[in-house]
Amino acid sequence: MQAVQITVRDLPNSPALEDHLRKKANKLTQFYQRINSCRIVISLAQKHKHQGKLYCVRIDITVPGKELVVNKKLNEDVYIAIRDAFDALERQVENYARKRRGNVKTHEAVDHGVIARLFMDEGYGFIEDRQGQELYFSMANTHYPEFSQLKIGDEVEFITVPASDGWQAHHVIKERSNHVITD
Repeated sequence: MQAVQITVRDLPNSPALEDHLRKKANKLTQFYQRINSCRIVISLAQKHKHQGKLYCVRIDITVPGKELVVNKKLNEDVYIAIRDAFDALERQVENYARKRRGNVKTHEAVDHGVIARLFMDEGYGFIEDRQGQELYFSMANTHYPEFSQLKIGDEVEFITVPASDGWQAHHVIKERSNHVITD
C-alpha cells in the first residue's frame, strides 16, 4: 500500500493514535493487495446537541477502478469510532475483492417438469423433465405444497442435483397456474 495520509482536526494528535491508524490501514491489505491510497480524517463532530464530544471518522481508499469511502462513524470514544469505521471498510474491501475475482453468488438453474409417478405410502415419487428423463424426489425435497397434496400431472419446478445413482430433484415446488378464469 502507498503511504497512509492521516489528518486529525479539532483534537490533539498523538503518535499512539497515528500508529494505531497505520496498523489498521495496513491490515486492509489482507483483504485486497492492490490498495492505491488511504486517507483518514478524524475530527470532532460539529453542531451536535449531545453531551460529550463525538469523534467523526472518515476513511477514503482508492483501488483500481473504484473509490471506497466510510463516512460519519461517530462515537464518544475515538478508538471505538475508528474500529467501527475500519470494520465497515473491511466489508467493502472484501466485497470489492470478491467481485474482482469473480466470486459472486449465482443461483442454481430451475428446471421444469411434470409429476410422473407418486408412491404416497413410501413418501417418494418421480418427475419427468422436459427432456423426458425421470428424476427421483422424496417428501423431504418437497417444499410447496406438502407431498401429500401433489398429484400425477402437476407441473413443478425443481433443482436438479447429482445423486449416487443418477439425478434427483430437490426443492420441488408446484408451479402456480397463471390462467385467468373469465365468465
